[in-house]
Amino acid sequence: MAERILLCDTTLRDGEQAPGVALGLREKEMIARALADAGIDELEVGVPAMGDSEIKAISQLASLHLPVRLITWNRAVLADLQASYRTGVAGVAVSIPTSDQQIRNKLRKDRAWVLEQMGQCIRNARKEVDYVVLGLEDASRAEFIFLAEILAEAEKLGVDRVRFADTVGILEPLKLFFTLQDLVRMTKVPLEFHAHNDLGMATANSLAAVQAGFKALSVTVGGLGERAGNAALEEVAVALRYALYEEVQINLKCLNSLGLLVSLVTGRQIPRSKPVIGADVFTHTSSIHIDGVKKDFANYQTYPPESIGRQHATSLGKYSGRKSIVRLLQTKGIEFDQATIDNLLNKILQRAQEIKRTLREDDIMEIVVSSC
Repeated sequence: MAERILLCDTTLRDGEQAPGVALGLREKEMIARALADAGIDELEVGVPAMGDSEIKAISQLASLHLPVRLITWNRAVLADLQASYRTGVAGVAVSIPTSDQQIRNKLRKDRAWVLEQMGQCIRNARKEVDYVVLGLEDASRAEFIFLAEILAEAEKLGVDRVRFADTVGILEPLKLFFTLQDLVRMTKVPLEFHAHNDLGMATANSLAAVQAGFKALSVTVGGLGERAGNAALEEVAVALRYALYEEVQINLKCLNSLGLLVSLVTGRQIPRSKPVIGADVFTHTSSIHIDGVKKDFANYQTYPPESIGRQHATSLGKYSGRKSIVRLLQTKGIEFDQATIDNLLNKILQRAQEIKRTLREDDIMEIVVSSC
């Protein structure tokens, strides 16, 4: 049996870094429980170095003993790790900048310092927790030769996983595939890809990483995160299953409710066309499409909505035709002559143009009643 791809959710860490998002303890617990119940493989639950309130919140999540590994995010600083140990989580992620841009212009250090600090922190962490992830910040802009040196050292240090972060979302799938494929070949340590969506390619890049041999992916519910966000859990999970035919542990039927929960607690609306969880993504308006899905859903749908707990729907708008109206009326036991149908169609199209959206069933029935 092929090894399953791990989905490592960071909604409670990178997701909370989204502008305007601040989660309370109760909200964090709700999200953590929902993700654990859905079958997520790992939860990155915060940054203990932020202070006592963050340590308390993470400790509370750890005390729930959810059936999922909890890890924290830390700089390669011993004080950060000491704060993490106080929370009782099973694992830590130690993050180090790897690009010369960040090493020189953020840390004001050099590569030798990075390697030394990395080794010191990982050796310390391995004494205190069960699971250690090495995070390579800004790896997509790092020199390949330095990444290779880091991977060799990480393997010697015995880390459990290495995270390659496209921190500024600059990669594209083809370049990513060939670069990451070479990294996979040079280490026995499982690799994780952490995508940002600055150029709209987080999901595509995540799939390319899997095709290159990566074993884990960072995700957030709804793609929540810094700037343009991260790879969306729901998009990645469904794409793994239906585009790459990979097995995932998470229950796909929980994706919609997860999206609604995070939308509710963050106050961020889900765009109607948002892949997988958007209100309109299984709604067909064109008469050609409606006729096609009535004959066979596969004509205009890449995967069954029932697989994620959704259903097909239709609506009427500018591109809807007579057949669409007749079908709706037939479901209501209503029959009109052709002239009346044509009149209804004109009114429906005019109304759709006025309100700048497709019409729901109740909108259409209002027009039908007013025309009788």
